[in-house]
Amino acid sequence: MTDENLKTDEKYMREALKQAKRAYRLGEVPIGCVIVYQDKIIGRGYNKRNTKKTTLAHAEITAIDKASKKMGDWRLEDCTIYITLEPCQMCSGAIVQARIKRAVIGAMNPKAGCAGSILNILQMEEFNHQVEITTGVLEEECSAILQKFFKELRIRNKLAKLEG
Repeated sequence: MTDENLKTDEKYMREALKQAKRAYRLGEVPIGCVIVYQDKIIGRGYNKRNTKKTTLAHAEITAIDKASKKMGDWRLEDCTIYITLEPCQMCSGAIVQARIKRAVIGAMNPKAGCAGSILNILQMEEFNHQVEITTGVLEEECSAILQKFFKELRIRNKLAKLEG
């Protein structure tokens, strides 16, 4: 990867981190995502599962929906998706279905990740589309916001138990 490509990846991962911070402020697990086409963001999303009370409100699903509307097509073939946390099986499947060309991932998710940690849905040869993957972009920042969130959540849960 060239320095220029790394700078571009870091630029858009910072935008995904902004989305993660929006989730954090809502008390949601801070995961953010942006989709880029021809050096323009065409879709943004952040985790809103608890807020919307639906399993489907993942950052990637929201961003794919917005990008598809912007493009006027479900195919996002020349797009790159930037995600602060390795996608789950649902989101990985949606990325493949949308024909997204490339996925750039901040932190890996050894407990639920499906872009290489548990399995790699993005690059299964059995599917008619495979996604290029770049991992570890702004990994420390992406991991830090998640670690901070879960540390605070454990403290809140402990205090609630003591008060209850």
